Amino acid sequence: MIEVVPLAEASDTSVFGSKAVGLGDAIRDGLPVPPGFALSGPVVEAVASEDAEAITQVADAIRDLRVPLAVRSSAVDEDGQDASFAGQHLTVLNVPSVGEVPSALRDIWWSANSDSAITYRQRVGLFTRPSIGVVIQSLLDPESAGVMFTENPVTGADERVIESSWGLGEAVVAGLVIPDTYRVDRSGTVLERTPGLKRTAIRSLPTGGTVEEDVPADRTEQLSLDDEQLAALNQLALRCEEVYGRARDIEWAFADGTLYLLQCRAVTTGSSHEPTASPDLPAGDPVDALPEVPLFAGLDPHEIEQIASLFKLRRFAEGETVIREGSGGAAFFLIDSGEATVSIRGVERGTLKSGDYFGEIALIDEGQRMATITASTELVCHGLTYWEFRPLVQGNGAIGWKLLQSMAQMLRAAQEQPSAAPATE
Repeated sequence: MIEVVPLAEASDTSVFGSKAVGLGDAIRDGLPVPPGFALSGPVVEAVASEDAEAITQVADAIRDLRVPLAVRSSAVDEDGQDASFAGQHLTVLNVPSVGEVPSALRDIWWSANSDSAITYRQRVGLFTRPSIGVVIQSLLDPESAGVMFTENPVTGADERVIESSWGLGEAVVAGLVIPDTYRVDRSGTVLERTPGLKRTAIRSLPTGGTVEEDVPADRTEQLSLDDEQLAALNQLALRCEEVYGRARDIEWAFADGTLYLLQCRAVTTGSSHEPTASPDLPAGDPVDALPEVPLFAGLDPHEIEQIASLFKLRRFAEGETVIREGSGGAAFFLIDSGEATVSIRGVERGTLKSGDYFGEIALIDEGQRMATITASTELVCHGLTYWEFRPLVQGNGAIGWKLLQSMAQMLRAAQEQPSAAPATE
C-alpha cells in the first residue's frame, strides 16, 4: 500500500481519512487548495513509534513543500455526517522544518487516543481503534481567514454565514475573537455586515508555532472583508456545493490576494477548538520502569521488552489535564519526567513523579477514569493504548495468565487493605 501521496491522489477515505480525500476532491475539481500530501493512518502510527523507514518515507515525500508547514489530522471516521471529531484531534501549525514533522505526527496520533477523544468515541458508538491519517500542507500567511457555512446553521436559511478575522483562522475557530459576521444570499447580495471585536490575531513565529498578537486599535472593529472578497467566498461556496453537496462548513483564507480553501466538511455540531502541540523533551526507556508496575511484575524480561516496544511518547504542558475523572480512557501511562497531581472529586490526593504510573485498568476494561491527573510541570510519559495491548495478550496465553495472576494478587491486597487510596484510573 502507498501510504504517502500528493493530496490530488488521495481518494480512499478508509486509508487517508475524510479531510485528506475531501481536499483531494477539491484539487481534482479545480478548487484553490494549498499544496500538500496525505499520510495514511498506518504510516502516522509508524512515525509515532519512531520507525526510521516511515520517518524517511515522509521526509522524502514532503521535502519540496514550502515551509513552514501545517499538519492536520484526517482520521478515517472524522467529520462525517453522524459524528464530528472537531476539538478532539490536533492541528499543529507553523512546523518550521521537515525534521520537526515527526514530533507533530506523534502529538496528532496521541490526540486521537486522548481521554476526550475516547469519551467521544464511546458516546457515539465508535469505540474502535482510531486510524489517524494526516494532511501536511504549506502554511499560508493570511491577511484574513475564518469559516463559512453554505446554509445558515441556526435558521436553515439558504444563505451564506461568514465569520472572519485578521491573521490565521484559528482565532475564529478557537473563539479568541468576536469575528466579523456576514450574511450573503445565493445570488451574492450581501444581506448583513456586522463588525466584530478582533483584538487578537494569530500569527506564525519564525522559530515555529504561533503567537497571539495584539491587533492595532483602529483595526479591531474594522471589517476584515470587502465586497470583492465576499463575492469570491460566495463563488467558493457554490463550487464546494457542486463538489461536496449542500450544507457545508468551510475553512478559508485570503493570502497574497488569493482565496484558498483549507477544509470543507458536512455541517455538524460540537466545538471546533483544536489543542496545541506540546514541546519536545528527551525521554528514557520504559523497559526499566515496567517491572515496578504490579500488573506487570510477574513477567520475564523478554515479555517486558515485548510490552515496552508498544509504548509511544506523550508530552503534556504544565497545567494540562492528563486524564479527567469520569471520562472514558484507553491508555496507560508511565511517567518519564516531570510531576503531576492526583485529585478525586476535586480534592487533591497525591503527587506523581518520574517512575510512577497511572491508568493501567484502562488497558483491560472500557470503564471511566476514577481520578483526575493534572501536569504540575512539563510532563513526559510513555503511553500504551488498549488497541496495542489487547492483541498482544490475546495472542500470548503465557502473558495473559501472568497478568491474571497479578490482578488476583492486586485484588487480594485491596481486600486486605480496604482503606487504601483509590486507584488513579
